[in-house]
Amino acid sequence: MRAVTWHGRRDVRVEEVADPCLRDSTDVIVEVTTTGLCGSDLHLYEVLGPFLDPGDILGHETMGTVREIGTEVTALHPGDRVVIPFNVSCGTCRLCTAGLYSQCETTQVTEYGSGAALFGYTKLYGQVPGGQAELLRVPFGNTLPIKVPHGPPDDRFVFLSDVLPTAWQAVEYASVPAGGSLAVLGLGPIGDMSCRIAAHRGIAQVIGIDLVPERLARARERGATVFDLIEHGDDIANVVRDLTDGLGPHAVIDAVGMEAHGSPIAETVQRATGLLPDALAERIMRRVGIDRLHALHLAIDMVRRGGTISVSGVYGGMTDPLPLLTLFDKQIQLRMGQANVRRWVDDLLPLVTDGDPLGVEGFATHHLQLADAPSAYEMFQRKEDGAVKVLFQP
Repeated sequence: MRAVTWHGRRDVRVEEVADPCLRDSTDVIVEVTTTGLCGSDLHLYEVLGPFLDPGDILGHETMGTVREIGTEVTALHPGDRVVIPFNVSCGTCRLCTAGLYSQCETTQVTEYGSGAALFGYTKLYGQVPGGQAELLRVPFGNTLPIKVPHGPPDDRFVFLSDVLPTAWQAVEYASVPAGGSLAVLGLGPIGDMSCRIAAHRGIAQVIGIDLVPERLARARERGATVFDLIEHGDDIANVVRDLTDGLGPHAVIDAVGMEAHGSPIAETVQRATGLLPDALAERIMRRVGIDRLHALHLAIDMVRRGGTISVSGVYGGMTDPLPLLTLFDKQIQLRMGQANVRRWVDDLLPLVTDGDPLGVEGFATHHLQLADAPSAYEMFQRKEDGAVKVLFQP
């Protein structure tokens, strides 16, 4: 089969690799019909090379049809249409049954002290082959795949793999009170969808902040009040406070993570680390890695006293200096974590099967062939051609 494989910093290739096969009696093999390029894939493209091996298959936003099932799979049959959550979760352990699928005890990567394994996402999360491929082996066939109806286009359902549950959890964790306000930092796929979900759930005031014109325009068209970070610069927190009774929003979602602008020193350290021998770079990143924390610091400054910060953007550093005095003094609640995909399926399925209130069918900006993956990664990393969300059709 063909698959997108990693070979070094900014070096992804589409290669012929061995087809996956059933390894356990509850496995299924899925023939991929659509697979997404995620902002967190850019972390692999740029800075997480020490935790990857050449030839690793990337991708964690996948849907398709079941081609083959293990002998103990009863919930699915060949030909069923399924979406695959990015968490590799068993669905039956203590933490899964508590709704914490991203912490699944069965697939925790204890070697690195990490939570549940993830498809296509480094040794830190199990080095599980990903879904930017023609075929994908999926474990826990009775509990992990999300069965969806035939008929509507893939764009209606594929975002159940990551974008929808990640954004839904971000809004849920923000805990905005009735009549309250929410600011979203970063209007990439997660931030954009967070704004849509917030409006759908009746949050009275939704504010979006970014520096890419196309992203600002998308959020504005869906009803958010948007601000250009380049235009307002260091004054952005005051601008938002002026819009929220001088207090700041009730909650802020940081949908940026370690791709944030604003810290050239951290950027240089990240890139320099990627040039070291893998064994040394891995130790450095695990113990003393730093991130660009501009977005998180801005959230802390902007949110009102007693408010909530919900972090959905991915951070990876171990020695990041946080202004704990400010967090404590402002009595800020901070919530974060990988999305517990299966936890939110019941909330989300009606929004993609009974209609399209969140506009998922028009959400992707680019539909490309899998062979176009190398150029798509470069385009997405450079934020060129209005790229907000890229989907591949193998």
